Amino acid sequence: MSDQRKLAHVEPIAIRWADMDAMGHVNNVVYFRYMEQARISWFERLVPAREAWKSSAIVIVNASCNFRRAITYPGTVEVRVYVGRPGGSSVATYYELCVGSEIYADGAAVVVFIDMQTQKPVRIPEQIRSLLQSSAP
Repeated sequence: MSDQRKLAHVEPIAIRWADMDAMGHVNNVVYFRYMEQARISWFERLVPAREAWKSSAIVIVNASCNFRRAITYPGTVEVRVYVGRPGGSSVATYYELCVGSEIYADGAAVVVFIDMQTQKPVRIPEQIRSLLQSSAP
């Protein structure tokens, strides 16, 4: 992992029986849901509660996942969220989905900060920008 990426959040998520598909492992779509849940938890810790989802929000403009190993029930997935260097209104986020000490998948998504009223990108507020630049879980 690049030195430009900083660990920002760790989210443990219980693997549910319903997460599995007919093949007996967690469905590929659920990997994206695990990343989404970690991203939302990270955002809600990053942005003051009075602003989150009211005046400030995030959307993603792309997402990817590299499936390394099949995740199966039961267990817990630990999703590690890393952030890159923030741009004007966006920041790259990176994910590791771990079970135990092994990485089962990794992914990425570009997150764009938006104004909830206009639904348009906004410059990342300075207080959030400084947190992004000094992120720690």
